[in-house]
Amino acid sequence: MRHEKAEILLRLARSLAASAEGLTLEEMAREAGVGRRTAERMRDALAALFPQMEELADPPTKRWRIPQGLDGLFQSPSAEELVELSRTADALHAAGAPARAEALRTLEKKIRSAMRSAALRRVGPDAEALARAETTVAVQAGPRPAEDPALIGALRQAVMAMKAVRFRYRGGSRQGATRDVAPYGIMFGRANYLVAAELGSSEPRNYRLDRIEGLQILDTPATAPESFSLQDYAARSFGIYQGEVEDIVLQVAPEAADDAMGWRFHPTQTLERQADGSVIVRFQATGLLELSWHLFTWGDRVRVVRPDALRAILVAELERALARHTASSPEG
Repeated sequence: MRHEKAEILLRLARSLAASAEGLTLEEMAREAGVGRRTAERMRDALAALFPQMEELADPPTKRWRIPQGLDGLFQSPSAEELVELSRTADALHAAGAPARAEALRTLEKKIRSAMRSAALRRVGPDAEALARAETTVAVQAGPRPAEDPALIGALRQAVMAMKAVRFRYRGGSRQGATRDVAPYGIMFGRANYLVAAELGSSEPRNYRLDRIEGLQILDTPATAPESFSLQDYAARSFGIYQGEVEDIVLQVAPEAADDAMGWRFHPTQTLERQADGSVIVRFQATGLLELSWHLFTWGDRVRVVRPDALRAILVAELERALARHTASSPEG
């Protein structure tokens, strides 16, 4: 068997060991990127390698899984994986997320301590060499989202226990008011937000974590509606601010077309090359103000085709900036 096929087979084994409910043949085929007949042969090969593999009835189909995990021989991390874990922890700490950074560093220590000494001696020098040879060069300007480990821990506990929370909020239209809310989840980004709905309502709102004080977990049962998806909710907006979803159409000039084809404006975007060399970008999103701020970075290489509301916001922001910078400035 070629090296590539062995790697695919090992990845599939890991997926079967990581899944509590098991995988169907169709799911195995998708996981491995192969056809059904090839997936059947891979399943049979894994059954020979791992006699403990179970077949589970799930009418009208069947599922397979490898219980009790894989032997350490198959699970040793590579030098690249250890380096990426460490680098992600460093990036989170630099971005003002010490709690999540510490969670990754603790995980790295657990992984290293669980590795066989021979495997650790083999990958250790390579991991150290890669760590010295690679770094992240881009520093993003913007707010450092403060993270309170105790607050995040309490919110996670409330979400898992499906309980409401109470806190004072230094923001919104009722600054300093006490809020009783059902926590839906946490969004981490340029600023960190609790997504929650006030008790008696199902409409989610965003609450900045650094403006939450005196959080308490209540005995009141509360959770997000079954139809709510935090990922879908976050993807609606270009940034954080939520509002009415708009159909966005942008035209990128020919001289920036290559940049646009490799750029992600939004998860729902589509890109269309035009006869004149320009690129039409389409997506649906809210957060027009944040989108207008981003479009400033493209200068005159991007034109707003629609909606009119986005064009109006962009013009208003430009006029405000122009007025500020053309006014006579005080000496000193």
